[in-house]
Amino acid sequence: MAHDPTAPLGFGTLAIHGGQSPEPTTGAIMPPIFQTSTYVQPAIAEPLGGVYDYARVANPTREALERNLAALESGKHGVAFASGLAAIESVVKTLSAGDHIVTEENTYGGTTRMFTRVFERLGIEFTFVDSRDPEAVAAAMKSNTRLVHVETPTNPMMRVCDIAAIADIAHDGGAILMVDNTFASPFNQRPLEQGADVTVHSTTKYLNGHSDIIGGALVVRDDALAEEIRFVRKSTGAVPGPMDAWLCLRGAKTLHVRMRQHNAAGLAVAKYLEDHPRVDRVFYPGLASHPQHELAARQMDGFTGMVSFDVGTLDRARAIAEHTQLFALAESLGGVESLISVPALMTHASVPAERRERMGVTDGLVRLSVGIEEIDDLVADLDRALGG
Repeated sequence: MAHDPTAPLGFGTLAIHGGQSPEPTTGAIMPPIFQTSTYVQPAIAEPLGGVYDYARVANPTREALERNLAALESGKHGVAFASGLAAIESVVKTLSAGDHIVTEENTYGGTTRMFTRVFERLGIEFTFVDSRDPEAVAAAMKSNTRLVHVETPTNPMMRVCDIAAIADIAHDGGAILMVDNTFASPFNQRPLEQGADVTVHSTTKYLNGHSDIIGGALVVRDDALAEEIRFVRKSTGAVPGPMDAWLCLRGAKTLHVRMRQHNAAGLAVAKYLEDHPRVDRVFYPGLASHPQHELAARQMDGFTGMVSFDVGTLDRARAIAEHTQLFALAESLGGVESLISVPALMTHASVPAERRERMGVTDGLVRLSVGIEEIDDLVADLDRALGG
């Protein structure tokens, strides 16, 4: 039966074909890597296509990635950056000194550091809240609030917030909602479909999926917001190189295949850890014991490969993290290989101890990025490190 061109495409089909077409000069099925810093113009101040004058402003390889990510996130505009932090930074830079941001307290440590040690010095005001409670977000809103920023699930405590409810609160207060969707990936969650204005990714993670680039991206639907974000990027220069853009696009084409295995392995590892006598607590929204499991099941299509668990003390956490064989001791996440880390000493070391304690990031917390290896091998590796 012929495909109905008006029917919506499935996610896997979008991952491969979304925003893509053969290169017009040669018919190359994969976008070429336009490894150039500048472009020849046929006349003064008349660049080809009206945009191709300098590669900080426009690059066809980067644009191919941006179209693909926009399709995956049910957005209209994708904007790629040199890192996830650069992507978040660009949204904050659309604001002005004296503006206020409400942000989830359990964000990635680098985001907290940027907010408190860079932007607060420039006159942006922040209020950190537990966004699991929409009323806490509402109570933090002020007349000068212009942005609400959340992660869901959060890093590393796997907290989940109600995107639709918080979008309503932000909009009622005249602010926009930005959701860091890095932990979920667009395969499992698409915040724009639930009312968010901006979706942000560290494309370093699941979207690329192979631990070989650093990158970030924003996806939006609003034309004016997209234009402002692109202006900030052009003016500040945090663009990814064409090779990184090409690698991320190649990775995104297999996102649906990889995420199915990440989801299955993450759930299996979480269930194993939940039953282990030497594990005090497991944080994974796919478990029925997770306090927000019902919400997660409602707004997510899968629960990812990110699992955190508490073993009580730093010595125990260190012993486990330093004695796995398949789980490599490293920061970052979302690659095909499994990683293990101790957030208090690694990803969240820059967060003040009192704030870590308030969030639940204890010294005994261990974070896993469960890869796509054979599940039995991963469980056996953890079993050895935990002491059987």
